[in-house]
Amino acid sequence: MVSDYQAKTSDQTLAFPGMGSVWSSPERPAFPHQALAVVLQVRDRRLHAMLWQRPNEPFAGAWALPGGPLLAEETLGASVARQLAAKVEVEVLGHLEQLETRSEPGRDPRGRTVATAYLGLIPSHLDPALPDDTAWHPVDALPATAFDHGSIVRSALHRLRSKLSYTNVGFALAPPEFTVAELREVYVAALGYDVTATNLQRVLLRRGVLEATGEQAPPGRSGGRPAALYRFASPQLEVTDPFAVFRPPAQKPGREG
Repeated sequence: MVSDYQAKTSDQTLAFPGMGSVWSSPERPAFPHQALAVVLQVRDRRLHAMLWQRPNEPFAGAWALPGGPLLAEETLGASVARQLAAKVEVEVLGHLEQLETRSEPGRDPRGRTVATAYLGLIPSHLDPALPDDTAWHPVDALPATAFDHGSIVRSALHRLRSKLSYTNVGFALAPPEFTVAELREVYVAALGYDVTATNLQRVLLRRGVLEATGEQAPPGRSGGRPAALYRFASPQLEVTDPFAVFRPPAQKPGREG
């Protein structure tokens, strides 16, 4: 799929669909405003970001966040939903929230732009179809990115990891039902460091974030006792402990020499 932004934007100017360059249009603001999205998903036990490869200059061949211009009749939320619809079915998003606004004068070599970025999360059990120019990339091994998009991804990671500590936002990354071991894999991928299943279960149950389904997972190849299945108690974002902070495990001092 090709978005209006890709199809209508020239190599040197930013243009709205059906209109001329915003730089010379008297009824438009002096600085165009863009809506961008950092869409994250845990895939194969690693946290990935969805990026598309730019065909044109500037940054031809580099990878960029989905996004495009804010139209006169749109809210930012409506704009980012429209831009995302060109890349992925918006219905697969488990959560979408405004992240930050970037206004550095030199962020776009074509001229001054302002961009508002959103953070979107997709549950790990889904495998949405993507257009040919779009792919998933591990956040710890991003390719060369356009503009300031790599920095925006890092801001999204900081936001997600913070919210995993004090909210129930894990619901937007996890499948509908899961064992504690499966949920641990999601948290480890998203946080970027190890957590134990026992501690994770204890913390989330104490906060009322998880509830047992009353069912058990099918036994694995090695047999053993079937694991209990859980789900998040609420599919809506809630602050569960405003002062909580997940921290990486303390490193044991190593030996010299």
